[in-house]
Amino acid sequence: MSTTQFMPGATLHLHRDDLPETVGFGAMVAIDTETMGLDPHRDRLCLVQLSAGDRTAHLVQLAPPSLGGRGYDCPNLKRVLADPEIIKLFHFARFDVAVLQHNLGVTVAPVRCTKIASKLVRTYTDRHGLKDLCRELLGVELSKQQQSSDWGAPVLQAEQIAYAASDVLYLHELWAKLESLLARERRRELAERCFAFLPTRGALDLLGYDEPDIFSH
Repeated sequence: MSTTQFMPGATLHLHRDDLPETVGFGAMVAIDTETMGLDPHRDRLCLVQLSAGDRTAHLVQLAPPSLGGRGYDCPNLKRVLADPEIIKLFHFARFDVAVLQHNLGVTVAPVRCTKIASKLVRTYTDRHGLKDLCRELLGVELSKQQQSSDWGAPVLQAEQIAYAASDVLYLHELWAKLESLLARERRRELAERCFAFLPTRGALDLLGYDEPDIFSH
């Protein structure tokens, strides 16, 4: 079942259980997730947001059978996430890649991450959140009021849907800006090596090697 909502300048589609088979995203898809918390082993995955950078967002709501859903039986979504021909664009990919790997059983690659790119080139600041990037690079103010809301609710509120969509609607534009900065500062190759490592970093986190980090002293 799918529903459509509109926000200024964007169209939002909420799908339950899976993406429709006919939805495509081209060569690069922006992705984000919403969970019940920050522990992938404890906190279930509730929502996956995707956008082709065309001012349209597709949100897939996932719920266990006890709440009337199909759990993680979402073959169309998994197909997109695992497709090696589609670049997956995230902000803080380390968390999302691990969550998707743990819950859906797919290795998400190839990956780009606007947070890593920002940290490599915006060394004049320690503010690398999505809200900060959108404000500085795009002149867009994002609302984070729904960041800590109940994503496991059977019915999501319009404010939650708009918030979740905003996390993917601007990633293509951000990546274009950051990609230019990476080239300018001659750090594109370094960034690519960081991105290639992200699925492994997620696997390490899932095994408990996030703390202590095996790369620390």
